[in-house]
Amino acid sequence: MKLLENSKLEAISSTLSIATPVCDITTRAESYSCKMAGDPKKLYKQLRNEPGTSPHDLEVLGPSQTKSHSYNSSFLTTPPPQDVHANPIARSISSDDESPLAKTIPRKTLIYLISTLNATFQPDYEFSSCTSQDFSRETNFELVKTEVDSRFLSSIGDYYRSLSSQLWSIIDDEINIKESEIFSYRPDGTSDPFSESGIIWSLNFFFYNRKLRRILFLTCRADCKTSTNDDNDNEHEGLDQNNYLTFEGVMD
Repeated sequence: MKLLENSKLEAISSTLSIATPVCDITTRAESYSCKMAGDPKKLYKQLRNEPGTSPHDLEVLGPSQTKSHSYNSSFLTTPPPQDVHANPIARSISSDDESPLAKTIPRKTLIYLISTLNATFQPDYEFSSCTSQDFSRETNFELVKTEVDSRFLSSIGDYYRSLSSQLWSIIDDEINIKESEIFSYRPDGTSDPFSESGIIWSLNFFFYNRKLRRILFLTCRADCKTSTNDDNDNEHEGLDQNNYLTFEGVMD
């Protein structure tokens, strides 16, 4: 996978990587070409040519990771771009979770997702042992958006309200959300960057545009700051209760 330079994605990633009184938030929104070269190409060939498999084989995914929340993006003051809706697969199938299409992934696409993780987190982490069960297909963009918005709102409140529409507009300009399939990655709990102690929450969404042969990867983690006194303990309790924090003057 080749990282595609995009100054707007770099800027919004930097803006949404912020230290708060409770946690340190690290955000990366990166665009990758599905064209393989070098070591990723070797891995692609290795995974693609495993005995008894074909790039066109369908493999079973894990269950969706986006669910309805007790609150939604109506908390935001600015609406999302008007032409951003659920992706085409969401429109082509019913909302029934038993739909075969929603629960499977072509092996070739799975390899792209694994290669994207490797490209993003190399050389510290290796994802080649991931299986299809470590990923989910997300058929409703609005639920994905709500999941992302709610995570940021729970940690940085009003600061994020002013940035939400900008984030989704930049992502849409790069990948064309309504033409993309959306997948998520579920941390394995032992050997990836989201399994370390002290992580409050994390999210990982892939927007795959087959026509563009491009994947946009949105990944974020919130690391709890080490508690040193009772005041910090109280802050952690407040975060667990989904209290919103307001950061005045943070943009100055």
